[in-house]
Amino acid sequence: MLDFDRHAETPTLNIAYADTGPADGPAVLLLHGWPDAARAWTAVAARLNDAGFRTVVPELRGAGGTRFLRDDTVRDGSGVALARDAVDLADALGIAQFDVVGHDWGARAAYTIAALFPERVRRMAAIALAFQPRGEFALPPDFAQARRFWYQWFMSLDAGPAAVAADPKGFARIQWDTWSPPGWFDEAEFDATARAFENPDWVPVTLNAYRRRWRSDQPSDPALSPLHERLRGIERIGVPALMIQGGADSCDDPAMSEGQDACFTAGYRRVVIDGAGHFPPREAPDAVAEALIAHLR
Repeated sequence: MLDFDRHAETPTLNIAYADTGPADGPAVLLLHGWPDAARAWTAVAARLNDAGFRTVVPELRGAGGTRFLRDDTVRDGSGVALARDAVDLADALGIAQFDVVGHDWGARAAYTIAALFPERVRRMAAIALAFQPRGEFALPPDFAQARRFWYQWFMSLDAGPAAVAADPKGFARIQWDTWSPPGWFDEAEFDATARAFENPDWVPVTLNAYRRRWRSDQPSDPALSPLHERLRGIERIGVPALMIQGGADSCDDPAMSEGQDACFTAGYRRVVIDGAGHFPPREAPDAVAEALIAHLR
């Protein structure tokens, strides 16, 4: 099991992270998704370590032992904020170049890092989420996908924040129960993961991340404005990329990640894992690790 007892201070956060594998191996940042925790990477990290890679696995802002340094910092949940956090962590650890692998929120961060900081990234991989040129959020193309995004519409309601804050673990549990075929987790694993949601910033960061997509009245960290502006002009990624999609994902229709080859100018491969839902690093860690090792080598 990964141990998140290490801490690194960045300009914004005190980040809890695990650092395993050979210290002189190629560094791979593993960024977890929502609603999940960094422990999701345990099995995949072990396989990467055995293959000679050093893995750095942070708990994202709002999760686990990671804390904001200042009370007045906007609890910004944007992909740009997550990307900045990851690059700041690499800076704090003296890692000049790295591979980055992200799932869900982590996938959005991986795309954003590759777009904004391509000189820092050797190769990238994204799991479960398609690339969004210019970082733009668009309404789903059909009502079926809009229905799958009910949780985003719920959080965007005026009364949504209070409802989520009243039972954050219950809200997260609904996604675990419905985004993948049944039987992929047990009660002990959900309980262990949900302890990461006890972070006092989990709810504020979660709400900001989703409400800002569909409402114009949400706060944004002003320090990130230049990065947001740059991202709006980026339609393609120039870093070798791998996309891993669960074939039975009930949150993001697998069709949403099809046909994106033209968005990547340095090579792109999409792998579909049949039978896996929205959480492939947990549901199919061996298949994920094999695809990553082949890509990163």
